[in-house]
Amino acid sequence: IASRQKIQPPRWLSEEELSVWLAFVRVLVEVPAALDAQLQRDTNLNHFEYGVLARLSAVPGHSMQLAELAHGSNSSLSRLSHLMRRMEARGLVTRYPLATNGRITVAELTPVGLETLKAAAPGHVEQSRQLIFDRLSTQQVAQLGDICRALAAKGEFPLKQA
Repeated sequence: IASRQKIQPPRWLSEEELSVWLAFVRVLVEVPAALDAQLQRDTNLNHFEYGVLARLSAVPGHSMQLAELAHGSNSSLSRLSHLMRRMEARGLVTRYPLATNGRITVAELTPVGLETLKAAAPGHVEQSRQLIFDRLSTQQVAQLGDICRALAAKGEFPLKQA
């Protein structure tokens, strides 16, 4: 079939697009690494753990089905289950079967997990502010918000070629 389809030439980036792309990739690499390093240094959490704790803290009852938590954390269920096991051993979360369907596992933030998150949040927010917001004008923050919402508007980014 591929031999019968008309092959389209690559749509190469212009000089300006390439410059923007390289700056964007640098931000994509360096910001998460810096956030992760700060969290590890100050709280012994990694960025993924912090995100999971924050997500749990933001929902009623501080609990969520593992599948929903995995989806919202952009993680596989397997990866999240391994993380939950480690976090449970540290007393940050508990897991239990859903009362109405024992095949579904629920993760719940413990009081220790909530206190850990509360202790981590000020340093994490300050690092986020230093890395992003302090470097931008009010207008640029608004533009960044518009850009991020436009990029995210289509839903999830495809992980496989269609």
